[in-house]
Amino acid sequence: MQIITAENVAVADNPHGVDVRHLYTTPHVVVSQITLEPGEVVKPHKAPVDAFFYVVEGAPSIEIEGETAVAAPGTLVPSALGHLHAIRNESDGRVRFLVVKTPNPRP
Repeated sequence: MQIITAENVAVADNPHGVDVRHLYTTPHVVVSQITLEPGEVVKPHKAPVDAFFYVVEGAPSIEIEGETAVAAPGTLVPSALGHLHAIRNESDGRVRFLVVKTPNPRP
């Protein structure tokens, strides 16, 4: 059995300059944990695959196709292939969420 903890996974290079850790990767799916400190942003971009965001900690502001909502822990927000999305930490605390992309855009 494989047990994976974010603390044991290296921070990945990314164009947003934030803490991204690819926890699980296969040709079919990639699961990443993203941590945003106050004021940090995942810049607007389009994913070439379906994705969803699952909030673990904090309350990020998630924008998809021009619609914005603040998501609480335990919230899942889907983003379809090609939809423009961005995620911001506009709070005073840390935000942590999982991103699941399927299929893996970089198998």
